[in-house]
Amino acid sequence: MNKYPFGSNNPKSFHAYPRGDFVIESGTIKRTRSRKSSIYPVRMVKSWANRLHYYYKLHPLFVFSISLAFGVTILIVLSLYEQHYKVLNNCMKLDDGFGSYYPFAKLKNLVMVAGHSVYTSSSCEKADKEDSWFLESYQKNPGQAATFLAHIKEGIESTALDDEALLLFSGGETLKDAGPRSEAQSYWTVADSKGWFGKEENVKWRALTEEHARDSFENLLFSVCRFRELSGTYPHNITLEI
Repeated sequence: MNKYPFGSNNPKSFHAYPRGDFVIESGTIKRTRSRKSSIYPVRMVKSWANRLHYYYKLHPLFVFSISLAFGVTILIVLSLYEQHYKVLNNCMKLDDGFGSYYPFAKLKNLVMVAGHSVYTSSSCEKADKEDSWFLESYQKNPGQAATFLAHIKEGIESTALDDEALLLFSGGETLKDAGPRSEAQSYWTVADSKGWFGKEENVKWRALTEEHARDSFENLLFSVCRFRELSGTYPHNITLEI
């Protein structure tokens, strides 16, 4: 019996089967998938670079034109983006700058009183008389002037109850024969002549006019815009005295 001593003279080991998992049922070797190298992206970049260099040798003028067009496109896109960013940034700074100039920035709610007639008398002592107002034919009824005064008073009282409310008398120069006088200014003048019905100190400083509306829809729409103009925001709540 031959004896092989242990040491450097030992027969070299060998693999009887190739590397992989042996499947008994089929008698085949299931090869394991080799993991992709981590330098695959680098090889891909080098491959594209080699291809580009190859095409450049074949068609140098064509490749140069394509590269130039691509570079110009990138520069145009970056320029437009920079310009847009500057404009947007300037608008934001401008808006922030004007934020401190809104005279009623702390007010959040709107009380709107819609005008229905123009006060034409030179004296405000007769505000409760129908002949002091320019009335349409359908308005010439006893007590009509008193209705206007009650309307004004309700708007003032609603404003007095809300410290965050802005009072707007709304109504433009709707009557040609009444001259260049607006309904809004008429109501404000009458309110002032009545001492703001005892709430002058609380209400007068936050009572203004909107003098472009021609009907009820515009009374509301233009008053909201006017509120935005004066406070910098849109009203959270709206109280209508129509």
